[in-house]
Amino acid sequence: MSVSGGPAASDKRELRRELLAARAGLTPDDLRESAAALARRALELPELAQARVVAAYVSVGSEPGTLALLDALRARGVRVLLPALLPDNDLDWGVYDGEGSLASVRHGGRMALLEPVGDRLGPDAVTGADVVLLPGLAVDGRGVRMGRGGGSYDRVLARLERAGAGAALVVLLYDGEVVARVPSEEHDRAVHAVVTPSGIRRYGSVSS
Repeated sequence: MSVSGGPAASDKRELRRELLAARAGLTPDDLRESAAALARRALELPELAQARVVAAYVSVGSEPGTLALLDALRARGVRVLLPALLPDNDLDWGVYDGEGSLASVRHGGRMALLEPVGDRLGPDAVTGADVVLLPGLAVDGRGVRMGRGGGSYDRVLARLERAGAGAALVVLLYDGEVVARVPSEEHDRAVHAVVTPSGIRRYGSVSS
């Protein structure tokens, strides 16, 4: 694997540009239809059917839509944790209590994020989740995920690993974002499954 800043990092930047450009071309109808299909597929996952606590996120912009899935999980009685971005790019967590429990927060010049308005539970709260739903731009045939490059979820994955957490790691993507190979770096970790509007791919069992 390459070290950060090497050829893999450059290749990632190029792949990110391509994938973000494809997302930018999606219409509102595309986004609505994909979000509904994604929720249906994700709810087929046995890990989600058995989960009591799910760490998730609120999609923004042209990301694969998550609100329908969050509401469906909450309706099942699942405790849904959502992230709040900290100044150092780490993530704190709060409980999702419906769309009314979200507030739009802008961090510097970035796109505004929807974050939970209730009590903060601390960055380590994610280690108690049965399933962690991860944003991303691509996953390859090895299960290696590529994010946007901010590093927030690299910290989450490292925290889960340090804690010995057995959470199922699931990435939500569009169909065209399952690629042959993601340029990988030393800190990259494989996930257990990817859900797209057309189906589910698995990459190995959840550690016990």
